[in-house]
Amino acid sequence: MLEVTALPLAELRRRSSEKWREYPADVLPLFVAETDFALAPEIEAALRRAIDLGDTGYVASRTPLPQTYAEFARRRFGWEADPARMRSTADVSMGIVEILRRVTQPGERVIVTPPVYPPFYELVAEAGAEVERVPLRDTGSGWELDLDGIRAAFADGVTAMLLCNPHNPTGTVHSRDSLAALAEIADEYGAAVVSDEIHAPLAQPSAGFTPFLDTGDAAERVGYAVVSASKAFNLAGLKCALMVTATDATSSVVRGLPVEVEWRTGQFGLLAAVAAFSEESDPWLDGLLRTLDHNRVLLEDLLAAKLPEARYRIPDAGYLAWIDLSALGWGDNPARRILKEAKVALHFGPAFGDEGRGHVRLNFGTSTEILTEAIERIAALVGR
Repeated sequence: MLEVTALPLAELRRRSSEKWREYPADVLPLFVAETDFALAPEIEAALRRAIDLGDTGYVASRTPLPQTYAEFARRRFGWEADPARMRSTADVSMGIVEILRRVTQPGERVIVTPPVYPPFYELVAEAGAEVERVPLRDTGSGWELDLDGIRAAFADGVTAMLLCNPHNPTGTVHSRDSLAALAEIADEYGAAVVSDEIHAPLAQPSAGFTPFLDTGDAAERVGYAVVSASKAFNLAGLKCALMVTATDATSSVVRGLPVEVEWRTGQFGLLAAVAAFSEESDPWLDGLLRTLDHNRVLLEDLLAAKLPEARYRIPDAGYLAWIDLSALGWGDNPARRILKEAKVALHFGPAFGDEGRGHVRLNFGTSTEILTEAIERIAALVGR
C-alpha cells in the first residue's frame, strides 16, 4: 500500500502559498484548506511534461477531463455521470456563482446551511441573490439537513439552495435518503439545488459518498453539481473545476454560460485534474485517505488527553475538524486568543455563521508532529 506522508516543516515553509505566507514563521498554520503533502506522482509528471513542452497556452475546446472525471465517478462513487453534460471553469466558486446567476433572479433567496464554508455567503451575494439561513440540525451525534426547515423556506418563496456535500466544516457526508428527500422537496417547489462537491474524493470509505445528482429523477431535474480535484490533490492554485448536469434542461443552462466562463479554466489546472482523476492516481488517493483517517483519530485522542473540555466529532470526509471550545470560556472567537498566545492559526468559527461562536476549524491534513505540537500549544493556554 502506498504511504502518503507530510513534508518536513522546514520544506513546507519554503512554499509561497497562502497557508505559509499569511503568518510569521513562529505560527503553525492550520487554518486554510491546503494540505502538507507532496503532489501525487501522476500530477507531478503531467506538470513536468507540460513545462518541458512549453504547453502553457489556452485550454483546448475539447479535453479528456469530462471523460476522465466520469470514469473516476464510476470507480469511486458508482455514479454514471455523462461527460457530454460537463463543462469546465476556473474553480468551484466561479461555477457556483455562474449557475446561481442563471437559476435565480436578483433579490431572490438562496438557502445555505450554517455552519458553512464562509464564502457561500459572498457567492450568493455576488450572484445577486440573498442568503436564507437554514442551519444544520445537530442530532447529538452528528449533523443533518433540516428538511422541514428547507421545505418551509421553499414554501416561503426561496428559489434555490446551495448545498455543501460533503459539508464544510463538519465533514458530514449527507445520506442518500436525505439528499433524495431534498431533491423531492426542491422539485415540488420548482427550486434549483447547486451542490458543491469539492470534498467528495475525500470521503472515507466507511462513510461512502452519494453525489446529489445520483439520488433519483428529481435530483437530475433540479440539480447542478460543481466538482474539482483541488481539495483532495491540493491543486487550488491551478484553477480547474467541472460543472455537471444530468438533463437537457439543466445542461442547457450550463451550455448557455458565456464562453469566457470555460476559457478561465487554467491549462495547468486541467492537466493536473486529468492526472488526478485517472485510475493511476487511485493508489495515492487511497493512501491519502488512510493518512487522514489516522490523523482524524489522533486528533480525537489528543483532545481527550490534553483538552478534554473540547467537543469534537470525527468527520466523515475531508481534513477539516470542527471543534467546539465554548466550555473553555475563550469567547465567541477562541481562534483569536489561540493565534495570539499559542501561535497556532485556526479558522475563525464565527465566519461560518452564528452557529460557529465558540468554535474553531482545524486543518489536520498535516504531519502527526505538527498536529501534536499544535494541540499541545493550545492546551498550554488552559489555566493561564
